[in-house]
Amino acid sequence: MSGLQAQVAGRVPGAAALGLVPPRGALGVPVAGLADPAWPAALLAGRAGRGGDLRVHATVWWYSASAVLLAPALAGLAVGRPLSARPADTTVFLAPDGRPVAAVSSAASDDPAGGLRELLGAVVPPLAEAAGMRERPLWAVATDSLANGLLALGRALGDVPAVTALAGPLAAAVGPPLPAPGYVDVAGARFTERVSCCLLDRLPGGSTCVSCPARPPAERQALLARLAGGP
Repeated sequence: MSGLQAQVAGRVPGAAALGLVPPRGALGVPVAGLADPAWPAALLAGRAGRGGDLRVHATVWWYSASAVLLAPALAGLAVGRPLSARPADTTVFLAPDGRPVAAVSSAASDDPAGGLRELLGAVVPPLAEAAGMRERPLWAVATDSLANGLLALGRALGDVPAVTALAGPLAAAVGPPLPAPGYVDVAGARFTERVSCCLLDRLPGGSTCVSCPARPPAERQALLARLAGGP
């Protein structure tokens, strides 16, 4: 791991769980490799044997992958040491099943939003093409990963309001087609107000997320209140 990211990770409690420290034995791949259309095509071909819609498999994979890929840039912003998200500066570490488990940036950045725009613009189109789906749902997933990542960092750093306040300006700087992120406070706790569906409930044995935007608002509010420890 680069010295720059090591400095950032050293300031974030629980950095490994946030995708900032590569686990031993994980395979490091330049993020530019994920932009090669052959890579997502091979990934989804392996999942096609499990049955189901390729669109679902792509979305579920991207929901976890985007959280990892955005982690270095978000952590750098949260601790005041911006890191580059450019594909050329980023290495992603993969589990044996192709799931990203950590990402490492090798460079500082004076334009984190530009790096995120380049990253998403490189990885989303070939994934959408391989799955035979539109790109916009994957950009929406990236927005929720951005919001979730800053929320997790805010909790780790003990300042949720300050860190989550970075979400809106950062997404606006990245620009369309990235939707605006949002948060909702329920029973004294902050949650991401999601703009995407991860489609996890479309997989065998999958369940609907508590914060799923497809839930009726009153039901979602009640479940979030219960999760927050409220009445």
